[in-house]
Amino acid sequence: MRIAVFDTHAYDRHALLAANDDRFGHELVFFESRLSAETAALARGFDAVSVFVNDCVDRAVLTTLQAGGTRVIALRCAGFDNVDVAAAGELGLAVVRVPEYSPHAVAEHAVALLLCLNRKLHRAYARVREGNFGLDGLVGYDLHGKTVGVAGTGKIGRVMATIMRGFGCRVLLHDARPDTAWAWALGAEYVDWERLMAEAEIISLHLPLTPATRHLVDAEAIARMKPGVVLVNTSRGGLVDTRALIDGLKRGQVGAAGLDVYEREAGVFFEDHSDAALEDDELARLLTFPNVLVTGHQAFLTATALANIAETTLANVTAVAAGAPSPNAVDTALPGPARV
Repeated sequence: MRIAVFDTHAYDRHALLAANDDRFGHELVFFESRLSAETAALARGFDAVSVFVNDCVDRAVLTTLQAGGTRVIALRCAGFDNVDVAAAGELGLAVVRVPEYSPHAVAEHAVALLLCLNRKLHRAYARVREGNFGLDGLVGYDLHGKTVGVAGTGKIGRVMATIMRGFGCRVLLHDARPDTAWAWALGAEYVDWERLMAEAEIISLHLPLTPATRHLVDAEAIARMKPGVVLVNTSRGGLVDTRALIDGLKRGQVGAAGLDVYEREAGVFFEDHSDAALEDDELARLLTFPNVLVTGHQAFLTATALANIAETTLANVTAVAAGAPSPNAVDTALPGPARV
């Protein structure tokens, strides 16, 4: 198949080309631009289009793609909240995704954010680079014995919970589909969202973005959390109301925040803006806090994950081309734009 691969960077191209040469044989054409109404025409004549988290795959874009001969939308990620899957179904387009690439990569990045914030490694690094070896203002705390709330216990959340138990933390879990046997074996406990907010000193989000979870962490939720709570989000930016988070940080209700995602990251993350001022005032405000650590949606970025993403993406397209059922197909009969 001819595949138009949008929103690509050097690391994407390297992994996809390596996987394609080893096992497949598709014709890959890479586009650095994100897929949108303005760029959809570039995919004319391509059998498949591969997209990432910030590409726009709404009804208008899908209509253009279908008219140009595309019949497969291959996501290089797990979430498909940027795809109007109902429209895809109506247009006869298959949608496939990568439900798992490396849960360890994302969970370990969440832990890295937590450790860096707690022990103030980002501040210590900057000081030492300037010849300041003083320790004032760098006091952290032992994670051992702390209560950690893990919201969402899919594959990534489970790895996160396991790591936190390894630190000797008390772990509270929340999920719409609790696995109590697994939690018991781990030594963790499922609780409702209200109790998790009330008791956890550290909260790590590993939830899909749905209408029900959008702005799950809002002003009301932050007010119910323990004063000084540390919030880590490596899932979807839309889970957190940024305005409410900024207010919580200013009041000290939120003690620190580690964010690998941001609700309006499209057009900012994955790109170099070092020679221009940020136009997003809320993101710029977040970056002024010494107790906030923002990374540019890089939690997935390990060699293992990139290889798995490439392999699964190309295998998905191969399966559709062969008319075989793909275990990674998105149900395009879902009502309305699906969000996961």
